[in-house]
Amino acid sequence: MPSVSKDNSFADKKVLITGGGSGIGADLAQAFAEAGARVIIAGRTEAKLQQVAAAHSRIEYRIADVTDAASVEALFSDIGSLDIVIANAGAASSAPLRKTSLEDWQRMLDVNLTGVFLTLQGGLNKLTDGGRLLAVASTAGLKGYPYVAPYCAAKHGVIGLVRALALETAKQGITVNALCPGFTETPLLDESLANISAKTGLSNTEARAQLTATNPQGRLIQPSDVSAAALWLASPAAQAITGQAIAIAGGELS
Repeated sequence: MPSVSKDNSFADKKVLITGGGSGIGADLAQAFAEAGARVIIAGRTEAKLQQVAAAHSRIEYRIADVTDAASVEALFSDIGSLDIVIANAGAASSAPLRKTSLEDWQRMLDVNLTGVFLTLQGGLNKLTDGGRLLAVASTAGLKGYPYVAPYCAAKHGVIGLVRALALETAKQGITVNALCPGFTETPLLDESLANISAKTGLSNTEARAQLTATNPQGRLIQPSDVSAAALWLASPAAQAITGQAIAIAGGELS
């Protein structure tokens, strides 16, 4: 778990994290709770949310679907003012573009781009001056990868959204940034590995090695790497950092 200095204490802060039931979202919740914040995680699967919330007394949860505007509106109407909002919910699928249906395309945009738009818009209305908005994007928002065109398109859209909103909010002291992890050790990665194995005949170990090789450090990104960056961006030390897409990828992008 990332450590936080006294200067970066979040003891008086209230944080909302979407997609908080597993992976990066769950680690973010633990990291901010350990730093002293009151954390609200949101997602669609109550059992997963309950498990994360049970691990720390400063974490609570709400059921919400970021692809449903009414659900997001209800989420924000229920939780009052906020200091930090992290749009983390996302999903991935894989197929050649020529075999990608309009339904698959729309599903990727709905969760990975529209869901971020609804979350940041709702969060913006709840922030005071000096608040923080973060979107968990991906290196797929900064470069292309084969067989995930809808995902890449959505994540590129998130980067554009962040950059535009950062300019709109700069004079309010609100910062808006995107975190762009490379291949990260999460349940979503496990799904990707299974998909690669099914379509290529590679073993899980071989598929994992291929993804690991994309990182010049020769490692998969850990959720805690993303949490450490989020803690910094949400702290007073990063008040001059806004409109940025920060790659957390071991040097894959330079």
